[in-house]
Amino acid sequence: MGSSFGDDFSVLVLASDLGIDARPFLMNEETEDEEHESWHDCSQYLCPDEDFSDLEQLQFFRLQGSDKNGNRIFRIVGKYYPAPVVSAERLKKYIFHKICSELPEGPFCIVYMHSTVQRDDNSPGITILRWIYEELPADFKDRLHTLYFIHPGLRSRLVFATFGRFLLSGGLYWKIKYISRLQYLWESIKKGEIEIPEFVKRHDDILEHRPLTDYGIEPDPLQMTEVHSAAYTYGRYQERWAVREFMN
Repeated sequence: MGSSFGDDFSVLVLASDLGIDARPFLMNEETEDEEHESWHDCSQYLCPDEDFSDLEQLQFFRLQGSDKNGNRIFRIVGKYYPAPVVSAERLKKYIFHKICSELPEGPFCIVYMHSTVQRDDNSPGITILRWIYEELPADFKDRLHTLYFIHPGLRSRLVFATFGRFLLSGGLYWKIKYISRLQYLWESIKKGEIEIPEFVKRHDDILEHRPLTDYGIEPDPLQMTEVHSAAYTYGRYQERWAVREFMN
């Protein structure tokens, strides 16, 4: 009878027959599935117990409007960011919280206004910004379509031109689009989609009439680039303003 099966006879041995626990194999599959599902899960980046009301009032990072391709816009006003009083860790938590709680599905872009930014007062530093970007989930990096860099100064241009590829990941480096005048921004974004602070418009007017100021060749006679509009800087520069008023 055994010979009637011929060469087609085969035996299937299950792991349970050998007393082997198959759960680790199943757990590996479940873990892969969980990792895939958590790829788009933002719950781990939300900070429901942390109060960001002070940063919200500064309005340096806001979701506002869409570009002509329908991509949502995160507007960043560098002048409004108080770098000396906000730690890098808290900045990262705040950015992640805003992105995960407010940004809808689909691609988005960033409009960063560098107008009259002072390195010591308003800039967290390129190393910190790179660290925050690298910590973002890969999904958000892929969804970032363009970073519009408005009014890049001479120093910013030199740093990004010489060290940009080393300091920034390749994906972000090629997404940066420099906007020297607001009129070029309207080619990608309709007027009224995002709020442009008055000091940004004034700075744009200065650059329009004195274009060499943007490259550090011609000094700014009105010293508009020294104006500090954020409320927290008033006490720090009160004496400077008093001297100017006395001279006038």
